[in-house]
Amino acid sequence: MAISSDDSPLYPPIDPCASGMLAVGDGHEIYWEVSGNPDGQPVVFLHGGPGGATNPDQRRFFDPVAYRIILFDQRGCGRSTPHAASPGADMSANTTWHLVGDIEALRSHLDVESWHVFGGSWGSTLALAYAQKHAERVRSLVLRGIFTLRKAELDWFYEGGASALFPDWFERYVAPVPPPERGDCMGAFHRLLHDPDPSVHGPAAVAWSTWEAATTSLLIDDDSITKFSQPEFALAFARIENHYFVNRGWFTEGQLIEGAAALADIPGVIVQGRYDACTPATTAWDLHRAWPQAEFVMVPDAGHASTEPGIARALVAATDKMAALQVR
Repeated sequence: MAISSDDSPLYPPIDPCASGMLAVGDGHEIYWEVSGNPDGQPVVFLHGGPGGATNPDQRRFFDPVAYRIILFDQRGCGRSTPHAASPGADMSANTTWHLVGDIEALRSHLDVESWHVFGGSWGSTLALAYAQKHAERVRSLVLRGIFTLRKAELDWFYEGGASALFPDWFERYVAPVPPPERGDCMGAFHRLLHDPDPSVHGPAAVAWSTWEAATTSLLIDDDSITKFSQPEFALAFARIENHYFVNRGWFTEGQLIEGAAALADIPGVIVQGRYDACTPATTAWDLHRAWPQAEFVMVPDAGHASTEPGIARALVAATDKMAALQVR
């Protein structure tokens, strides 16, 4: 493991060596980039949200000598187009299975036979969905903050369970929702976020987005809250997340845990923060029980965020371990 000059457990910052836009159908183009060693083992990074987009620090989870590092912005967010914050944005062609198809299109476009897959939070959801459908394309899985969109998981975070830990921030989250509608916050936010009036959808988006930012780490990260409060980011993030969640990710209940047998021959590491309030450890434990071949790492002093030191150290250790594997 390399330690950068800022004493972070991550590898030093690097710049992309190639980037572009890929047309994936339905009028969508996704932004992609490649960094690290052009002849290294390919790894694809699946960002969170959905709707979170990529950033330069995400390249730093991987040894740039060992890996050909591939990042992309999922449909509707980041530098991909059309952006979900655009007026009249159409979400009908933005589903889990569209994204799984986009991953395959990008793999083919970059002439990758098989690759390592890395995903945290929603990225873990997408990684599981992709690996269960295309296991032959997956060399390994490194997953963090496991999230499978089961009803209990969504109810915990968006319908009031997590308010037991964050009552002050939950009060801000539900503030845009009329009290009679608070029995179905996700449904109410769906209406608010798609209201054409900026005075309606704007505050709703910021409330949704900052609720997540305030609860992702063991200690509240003011910089994260500032980023998630930016109106354009917040609107795309909230619209995409809410769209996925009211549709339960287009999964049957428990599908990703029940389908874990398809992962039996894939090396993996599951990294979970003990005090993760967004995606509590019970889901990671359920995946561990269904996929016992994967290494399970419970980080004792962390919440949900990949930026927390214990989580970051465990993720870099996992990618270093996977880089040493024989190619499947």
